[in-house]
Amino acid sequence: MAAAANNPRMVFVMAGNEDEAAKIARALVEERLAACVNILGPVRSVYRWRGAIEDEREYLLVIKSQARLYSRVERKVRELHSYEVPEIIAVAITQGSKPYLDWLIESTATRRAHPTSRRRGSVAQ
Repeated sequence: MAAAANNPRMVFVMAGNEDEAAKIARALVEERLAACVNILGPVRSVYRWRGAIEDEREYLLVIKSQARLYSRVERKVRELHSYEVPEIIAVAITQGSKPYLDWLIESTATRRAHPTSRRRGSVAQ
């Protein structure tokens, strides 16, 4: 499957703590809104908020999904996020490993994965 045909996306979200990041990640994967979510951190974020310069530790979620699911991903993140204005930014994946992108699309399909499908990274026996 070509990447352009399925419009895979990476969505970046910052969370205030690791527990919140994990809660969001798990919900997205369980609901098949994301194939995978990486949680990186803590990272140091310096930003302006309500006229003051803030300097905080946060956790970055790197969410692999599809363009057609973006509005549902954003809605779920907003539902579970503690920030008044959470960072939710999507970028197109224009190229990538075909087997990985196929897995991403399959993992976010509304149907169940085929029983013979193997988890990415598994070794055929």
